Amino acid sequence: MDFTFNDEQTAVSEAVQGIFSGLVTPDRVQEVEATEDRVDRELWAELARADLLGLAVPDSYGGGGYGMVELCLLLEAQGAVVAPVPLWATLVLGALPVAEFGSDALRSALLPGVVAGDVILTAALADVADDIAVGGEGRPAVTGTPGSDGGLVLTGTAFAVPYAHVATRVLVPVATDAGVVVAAVDPTAAGVTLEGAVTTNREVHPHLHLAGVAVDVDDLLAGGDAARGAEVRDWILERAWTGLCALQVGITESAVAQTAEYLNTRQQFGLPLATFQATKMRAADAAIDTEAIRVTTWQAAWRLDNGLDARRSVNVASWFAAESGQRVVFATQHLHGGMGADISYPIHRYFLWGKQIELLLGSPSAQLARLGRQVAADLATQGVPA
Repeated sequence: MDFTFNDEQTAVSEAVQGIFSGLVTPDRVQEVEATEDRVDRELWAELARADLLGLAVPDSYGGGGYGMVELCLLLEAQGAVVAPVPLWATLVLGALPVAEFGSDALRSALLPGVVAGDVILTAALADVADDIAVGGEGRPAVTGTPGSDGGLVLTGTAFAVPYAHVATRVLVPVATDAGVVVAAVDPTAAGVTLEGAVTTNREVHPHLHLAGVAVDVDDLLAGGDAARGAEVRDWILERAWTGLCALQVGITESAVAQTAEYLNTRQQFGLPLATFQATKMRAADAAIDTEAIRVTTWQAAWRLDNGLDARRSVNVASWFAAESGQRVVFATQHLHGGMGADISYPIHRYFLWGKQIELLLGSPSAQLARLGRQVAADLATQGVPA
C-alpha cells in the first residue's frame, strides 16, 4: 500500500502539530494532571477553534467529513506530547459511531457540540473487549429490558469508562434477550452513579453504575435493532483499537527521539552515552519496533476508510502496539538511567502512557490467540481443514 499522505492529510498533521507544540509542555501536562478533571480545557478549546474536533464529523453537522486516517494523524500528534485531552474518547469512541449509526435526533443533539468543543463523548467498551480477549462473543455486562415507546431500561456496571466524569453521553453496549444493543446514556440521568477511578497514565476512567436507567429509542444506535448490535459493537471496537495504535505511534516515536537526544548529550567516562554499542543497539531496536507499529497502524486505518475487511489488520496492529509498544517505552526509560525514574523528568510519562495503551488493547498473548482464532475461522470458510 501507499503510505504517502495527500495534501489535506498533510495539512491536518501540520495544523495539529503546530497547536500541540505551542500549547503542550511537560510543565503544562503536570499542571493539568493535578486538576480534578485532568482535562486541558484551554487546549481543547484551541483544537475546536482550529476545526480539528470535527475532522470526522459529517459536513452536514459542521464537520470536515474526513475518516479514520485523519483522526489517527490527530491521535499520533497527541501521543507525541501526551496531551491530556479526550480526543480518542470523544472522536473515535463517540462521534464516529454516532455519525454512522445514530438517529437524526441523536446526531443533531451531539455532533455540532463536538465540533464546537462543547460536547465530550465516550464509550464503555472494557467489558466487551475483555470478553472477546478470552474467546467470548463480546457480551456486555450491562443488561437491558424493554422500556416505554421502544426504549430500554438499563442495569449493571460498566467499568473504566474513559472521561465519563466529563462526558455528555456514554455509548454503552447492552445485552438484551434479542441480542446486543448500543445505548447513548446520559451520565447525569436518574439511576446513574459514577465511581472515580484513575488509570496508569493518570487519566480519570470512572466506573459507570446503572440502576434502572431509562433510555429512549432515539438514543439507541441503529434504531435499537438487536440484529445489528454485534455489527455496531465490532465496528466501534475496530476503530477504538486502531485509534489506540495511532496514539502508541506518537508515544513511541517521541520517546525514541527524546532518548536519542539524551544519549547524545549525556556523558559517561568522558564520552556520550550514544557512543556505546549497547545503548546504540537498544535504541535501534526501539526505533525498529516503532516503525512496525506505524506501518501496521496505517494499514489498518487505510483499510477501515476504504471499506475493506480490516479485522486481521486491526488485530495485527493492536498486537504490535501492545507488544512492541511496551518494549519501546521500557527501553527508552531504562536508557535514561536514574533520570528515567525521576517523575519530574518528562520521559516517565511516555512509559505510563505506553503501558496504559497496552492495558487498553489487552495482553499481547490474548491478541495473538484472537488473531489465531480469526485465521482458523477464515480458513474454515474456505474449506481448509484445521
